[in-house]
Order: sequence, then structure tokens, then C-alpha cells
Amino acid sequence: MVSYQIKRRGQDKKTVNSAADWPSPEEFEGVDEPWVELRVVVPRAWLGQAMEVLGRRQGSFQEQQYLQAGRFVLIYQTPLRCIMTGLDDALKGATEGHASASYHLLEYRPADLVRLEILIAGEVKESLSRIVERSEAYREGRRLVDRLKEVLPSEQFQIIIQARVDGRIIARQTIQARRKNVTAPLYGGDWSRKKKLLVKQRQGKKKMAQSGKVHLTAEVFLKMLKS
Repeated sequence: MVSYQIKRRGQDKKTVNSAADWPSPEEFEGVDEPWVELRVVVPRAWLGQAMEVLGRRQGSFQEQQYLQAGRFVLIYQTPLRCIMTGLDDALKGATEGHASASYHLLEYRPADLVRLEILIAGEVKESLSRIVERSEAYREGRRLVDRLKEVLPSEQFQIIIQARVDGRIIARQTIQARRKNVTAPLYGGDWSRKKKLLVKQRQGKKKMAQSGKVHLTAEVFLKMLKS
């Protein structure tokens, strides 16, 4: 969990621990986030792979130190939020388990962060919403809605997936409704009955889309957490 120090208009700074508690754009004035010193120990043979992983994280390289027995320590300074999800898996995957990471807190620094909301069928999913760098919001929003389109099962109604920042939709995907051949039991050329059934089907799907909710299963949530 990452704690942010939020400044609301006309108020003192307050600690916020999740995207759900992020203030609205109208009352938001500024935010400080925690930075850490990250130390990664890795053998010489995997040095390049470890540096490639760390280079994709926001932050700055500080120094490289030789330890012993062909091992090095890479020292970075980076926002805490950038290492809380996926870093260990990425390092282990790139170095076949030969790298290990540790960190300690430095101080809070000003940041340009926004709340990235994920909406599914018009409902904000707090478990998927997150705090991101403003400059990365569009890219991250697009990545999340594209991934959700891959992992969410289809329903009897169309599902709209959206990413929103400061009340503005920045990315969108659509999962089409499952199709059922409602005219299959009919024989011959009774087009009038077929037409009535198709119209009734469309009306039913429209009604379900207006009132339907999409529940995130544990499997979907875990897939999104790892993506």
C-alpha cells in the first residue's frame, strides 16, 4: 500500500491510501508521494537484463557497486508506487530468479498524479482504478481497457469498458453480446415471426445493458493484477 499526502483546497495535507479516497479535480490542489532507494543484487551474467527491467520503471539510476563473487548491486531512486506491483516478478523472470531487490524510504516529493478510473458497464470498479503519472494516464488507460476486453467473459448484453481521468473518457473498448439464434426453431420462410423475435431479442439486450452489472471474478482480477 502506498500513502500519498494530498492537499485539498483550503485544507491541510491529508494522507490517502487508495484511489477510492482521491479527491475530485475541483478540490484537488497537489500531492506528494513517497520515494525509495531501491537496491537490486544481481550476478554479472544477468546485469543487463536487470538494468533493462529497472529502466522501464520511473526513477533514476544512482550507482553500480561490485560486491563479491561476480555479484553487483544496482542502486536506483524511484517512486514507491512504481515498485509495488510486478517488479519482483519482472526481475525474477528476466534473470531466471537470480536477482533480489530491497528498498528503504527516502522522503516525500511533489508529483503530478491523477486518479485513473476504470468503468465497466457504466460502473466504476474501484479495485481496478489506480493512481498514475499524468503523462502516463492515456497509455495506461488504453492498456487496461484492452486487457479487460481480453479477460472479461461476454454477457447477453454489450459491455462498454472505459478509462476516465478528471471526468473525461480517455480510452474505450466494447465486448459484443453473446449471440443466440432465436429463429432456429422456426422453419420455412415465416419472415414476419422471425422479425418479431429479432426485434424482441434486441429490446431485451438493450434492457439488460441498461440494468445489467458485470461482476469481476477472482480469476479476472488476478489476471489484471499480473498484467
